[in-house]
Amino acid sequence: MQIYQPHKGYCFNSDTLFLYDFIRSFPIRGTLLEVGSGSGILGLLIARELPVSLTQVEKQELFYRFSLKNAEVNGIRSEVVHSDFLHYSATDAFDTIISNPPFYHGGVMQSEDSVRHTARYNEHLPIDEFIAKASKMLSPRGRFIFCYDPQQLQKLLVSLHNAKLTAEDIRFVYPKAGKMATLVMIHARKGSKSLCRTHPPLVAFEGEQFSEEAALIYASAGTHSIKCEI
Repeated sequence: MQIYQPHKGYCFNSDTLFLYDFIRSFPIRGTLLEVGSGSGILGLLIARELPVSLTQVEKQELFYRFSLKNAEVNGIRSEVVHSDFLHYSATDAFDTIISNPPFYHGGVMQSEDSVRHTARYNEHLPIDEFIAKASKMLSPRGRFIFCYDPQQLQKLLVSLHNAKLTAEDIRFVYPKAGKMATLVMIHARKGSKSLCRTHPPLVAFEGEQFSEEAALIYASAGTHSIKCEI
């Protein structure tokens, strides 16, 4: 899959590919909404493999245009909407919502570049509003699958509970064995009473090389990044 991305600014990374692999482990079908599509890669990878009708919402003009471009060049049907998710409305509820949202909190050093800032920091999509909006847009028993900063897990679980979403599956990503987790991936369902399954950890690197699992995820995604201006 060819993915066009800006010469400068935010680009997709391993978080997106690990989330793609996590999402496809569930029986996703029907209508799918990606929140904050960026270059469009996450939703396009899922739509390439699973029987879904894809909608992608992106509020930044630059990335909205990249999402359109990448859907076109890869021959994947997507309704790309230029909108802030918190102000977005749709006629029907969605069966699944996925997202790699901006999740850095205000206490970390922040980029001065406006595009990077919007793509990275959760002040642009606060946790409570993000999760509450997702819940409202899901069909009964709908799935909400996303990744986030694991240091904010407690707040995530409280927000999910308040929005009547239950975390059914959680998986942590570690850069190396013995290091702190840098990503948590969560599969939640609307109206679920299931207990939570904590999956084995995903370790990205063994020494200086990708772990066997990480290398297989990259190979399965099969992405080729092209830096350009559009």
